[in-house]
Amino acid sequence: MRRIKELLRLSAAGLSYRQMAGATGLSLGSISRYLKAAQDAGLSWPMASELTEADLGVRLVGSGIEPGRARSGFVEPDYAAIHQGLKHKGVTLLLLWEEYRTGYGPAAYGYTQFCVRYRNWVAALARSMRQVHRAGEKLFVDYAGPTVPIIDGRTGEMHKAQIFVAVLGASNYTYVEATRTQQMADWIGAHARAFTFFGGVSEIVVPDNPKVGVNRACRYEPELNRSYQEMAAHYGVAIIPARPYKPRDKAKVEVGVQIVERWILARLRHRQFFSLGELNTAIRELRDVLNDRPFKKLAGNRRTAFAQIDAPALRPLPATAYEFAEWKIARVHIDYHVEIDHHYYSVPHALVKRAVDTRFTATTVECFHGGQRVASHPRSHRRGGHTTLPEHMPKAHQRHAQWSPERLLGWALDIGPSTHALVRHQLETKPHPEMGYRACLGLLSSARRYGRDRLEAACRKALAAGSPTRGSVISILKTGLDRQVERDLAVSPLPDHANVRGPGYYH
Repeated sequence: MRRIKELLRLSAAGLSYRQMAGATGLSLGSISRYLKAAQDAGLSWPMASELTEADLGVRLVGSGIEPGRARSGFVEPDYAAIHQGLKHKGVTLLLLWEEYRTGYGPAAYGYTQFCVRYRNWVAALARSMRQVHRAGEKLFVDYAGPTVPIIDGRTGEMHKAQIFVAVLGASNYTYVEATRTQQMADWIGAHARAFTFFGGVSEIVVPDNPKVGVNRACRYEPELNRSYQEMAAHYGVAIIPARPYKPRDKAKVEVGVQIVERWILARLRHRQFFSLGELNTAIRELRDVLNDRPFKKLAGNRRTAFAQIDAPALRPLPATAYEFAEWKIARVHIDYHVEIDHHYYSVPHALVKRAVDTRFTATTVECFHGGQRVASHPRSHRRGGHTTLPEHMPKAHQRHAQWSPERLLGWALDIGPSTHALVRHQLETKPHPEMGYRACLGLLSSARRYGRDRLEAACRKALAAGSPTRGSVISILKTGLDRQVERDLAVSPLPDHANVRGPGYYH
C-alpha cells in the first residue's frame, strides 16, 4: 500500500512511467497495473494520502490489487493468524498453507517459501514465543523470587508472603496468588486453586524441581513426592518437571514471573498489608488488569486468547474437590500405635515393629501395609493422646480394656453391698483406678469358684476385720472362715448354768 501511495504522488507530480520505475524499483507492468487499479477504485492524489494503509487496502479490494500483495505480485500471509492457528490441536503449517493457497490461488507463495517467511516472522518475535504450545496442553508453575511483607497488626511482626505464578502455554493466561509459605500444603493448594481459576485442567503441569514436589531431580526420570503424585492423579494430569539447569523448558513461567514482578509486585511495593487475604485481594485486581492488557504483536489479550484457544481444550475439573494429604512412613511401636504429629493411632497388633505408610489429611488418618488399608481414624490434634480401636488390640488387652470403674462397681453391687464396698476401697486407694483393676477382677472372679454368697460373706468379714484387701478375702474363703461367721450368727444364746460365770464375776 505504501508503494501505491508513492506511485499516485509521483503520477500527480507529472513523472513518466519510466521515471516512476527508476524511483520505486517497480516494473513498468506493475506500475501500469497499480495505477489502473487505483483509477478503477476512484483513488487519486492527495486523497490517497489521507487514507491509512488498511483503508487503502479496503478500497482496492476487487480492483485486482489485494491487501498484502508484495512487489513480486504474491500476497503475504497473515502470520499472526498462522501463529495462533498452530496452537490448536492437529493444525499444521501444511494445512494452513493449503487454506492460504485456496484463498489467493496463483498469488499465494509456495509451501517452502511460506514456511521460510513464517519462520522469519517468528524469529522477530520475543524469544519466549518461539516454542509452539498446543491448546490446553501445558501449565507452567513456579514461585516468584521477590516476596511481599505482611505485618501482624497485634504484634507488629513481619512475615514474607510467597508469590505463586501459573501460566498456560498457548494463551499466556496467568494466575497469581500469595501463599504463606512454599511448603507442600501451600504449593499443592495453589495448584488446586489455579485449576479452579482456569475452570479446567491441562494435560501437563511443568514445575521447576522444588523439594516439596520432587524428591529427586533427574534429567530423565525425576522422582515426584507422593503427595504431589496423588494430587496429579486426582486431577488426571501428568507432571513433567523441567530438566535441571534448563530454564528454557519452563520459559513461559520464567517470563510470566518477570511480568508479574513488573506489573503486579512493583505496583504493590509501597502498600502495607496486614493479612494474606488483603494481599490476595490486591493481587486479584492487578491480575485481571494484566490478563486484559493487549498483546504488542498479536491481536487480542491473554483473556481473549484463553477463551478462544485454551478454554475449549482444557479437561473438566473432577466432580469432587481435592483434599490435601501428606504421606509418611512410620514404624509401629510395641504398643501397636504409630505417631503422627505427636498423637498416637492404633493399627492391628500383628504389625508391631513393621513399617506402614500413613496418609493424613485435616480430618482423617489412614495406615497402609502392602498396599492395603489396615486402619482409619479421625484426625486428632491432642498432643500425646491415643486413638485406639478395640479390634486392633490382642485378645487379652481387649478384655482388660473393656473394664472401667463403673462396670466393676456395678458387678460388685450385684453380688452384695460388702463386695461393692471392698471394690470401691480398692479403686479409691490406688494412685490411678487402673492400678486396682487387676485386684478387683481377681476378687470378683472368685465368685465362680466359691459362689456369690460366700464371696459377700468373706468381704463382710474382711471389712469388719479392717483388712479390705483381695488377699484377706481369698484367705477367708480358703479357710472357710466365711462359713464360721454364718454358724456363729446361727447359734442360740448360752443357757443358764452354775458353771457359767456371768459378767459380774469379773468385777
